[in-house]
Amino acid sequence: MVVGSRPYRDRGLVVRFEGVADRAAAESLRGRVVYADAGTAPLLGPGEFWLTDLIGLEAVDPTGRALGVVSAVVVGPQDRLVVETLPGRNVEVPFVADLVGDPEGGRIVIDAPPGLFDEGG
Repeated sequence: MVVGSRPYRDRGLVVRFEGVADRAAAESLRGRVVYADAGTAPLLGPGEFWLTDLIGLEAVDPTGRALGVVSAVVVGPQDRLVVETLPGRNVEVPFVADLVGDPEGGRIVIDAPPGLFDEGG
């Protein structure tokens, strides 16, 4: 059970678990996968969403033209949406407010720079 957490260098969280008393015990857990019951997640406010909820959304441009389907979210120094395009290739889109809108109605609007979703882009 998680008993506490705090932000860590804009890269994630330091999490304290029940029964893990010191750094050596915590280091023994490195690389392990942690699962959480979705029912225990905090309620989200307006304009908030879980990144995992983006996977499977239809990606469209501002005119409503289909671009593809969100197949992954890459989290790092520059978060990106991976959109599997209709021809079957992946396009990575910087996940920034200037390019990507909030998900709504099973889709997400992407105002991509010219050429990003073109066949050769």
